[in-house]
Amino acid sequence: RKRGKSAKRRRERERKRKRRGIMFSLKAFIGTGAQRILPSISCVSSRCASTSSSERVGFIGLGNMGAGMAKNLLQKGHKVVVFDLNKTAVESLVDSGADFVDDSQDLPDQEGVTTIITMLPNSSHVQDVYGKILPRLRKGSLLIDSSTIDPLTSRELAVQVKEHGSMAVDAPVSGGVPAANAGTLTFMVGGEEEAEARARVYLECMGKNVVHCGSNGTGQVVKICNNMSLAIQMIGIGESMNLGMQLGMDPKKMAAIFNTATSRCWSGDSYNPVPGVMEGVPSSREYEGGFGSSLMLKDLGLAVDAAEKAGVTTPLGSMSREIYSFLQEHGLGGKDFSVAYEWIKNQNHREPVVSVTKTGAEFKSENYEA
Repeated sequence: RKRGKSAKRRRERERKRKRRGIMFSLKAFIGTGAQRILPSISCVSSRCASTSSSERVGFIGLGNMGAGMAKNLLQKGHKVVVFDLNKTAVESLVDSGADFVDDSQDLPDQEGVTTIITMLPNSSHVQDVYGKILPRLRKGSLLIDSSTIDPLTSRELAVQVKEHGSMAVDAPVSGGVPAANAGTLTFMVGGEEEAEARARVYLECMGKNVVHCGSNGTGQVVKICNNMSLAIQMIGIGESMNLGMQLGMDPKKMAAIFNTATSRCWSGDSYNPVPGVMEGVPSSREYEGGFGSSLMLKDLGLAVDAAEKAGVTTPLGSMSREIYSFLQEHGLGGKDFSVAYEWIKNQNHREPVVSVTKTGAEFKSENYEA
């Protein structure tokens, strides 16, 4: 019995020793390793929070995309100062809690503004705005351009920003107006790693995917290639849907099959161009809102021009540019780019509008009816 009690006491002492060892190890972990891990966890959970109580973000360009992006910054706790030529758009953001300036050149002078985001229609608009704000920019500031512009222009602007002692990234977006409003955009970022890391704090408040593509201008490269693919895709879906309907298929049934077959793509399953197939997309509201055909034409122009400079052949991209150019010439530039389907449908039972040659697509205006 004495030997049994002695063994029991030894086992109890061993258990206590092990418990003390575990507690010591846990304390050591909390004191060292956890300090490395916990900040990163905190960063993930509060990544969209304002970095300081005095910090404010400047935002220039409150169009269909920019308005939703700026509102998401506000909703995630950032203080935002906005500018747009459209006073109604400005008032809407002010009602949501933003401050405003009457002129874009005054934005860098605002207290706490060391980050400025631009979301503008084209390269010339961005160049004009940067020309106004750079002379008044605080050193160490960050400029984030989410416009879709020429990659070469983006690189040139980044050099100018660096000469003023600040950093710049190009961060064009994909996802359309619904994603801008929902805060689920994809950002394609070009810039130095330090600048990208700073920008990510804000981009993650407005999107669900932030991808660092490389040096300045690479975000724009990916974006114009993406949109060239998107235009080709939209025209292809519209053309195929039109053919199936003319041969007697129900459009909803055909779209459902497409979306589970090899032709599945964003233009079919998320943005179908045929009226009545999907709710909440431009084709369900006479192609109003969304991404304008004129903007798609601009992006196709950037892609095809870049391809020509690089000596790259883009037959489908070039043909898509011709189609959207023709749509704009006939008053459809303000309609969403999915209106290409309506144009295709309207050509049924007529002489061909497009003749394909070795050099691209040629339109026969005499055969076109709007």
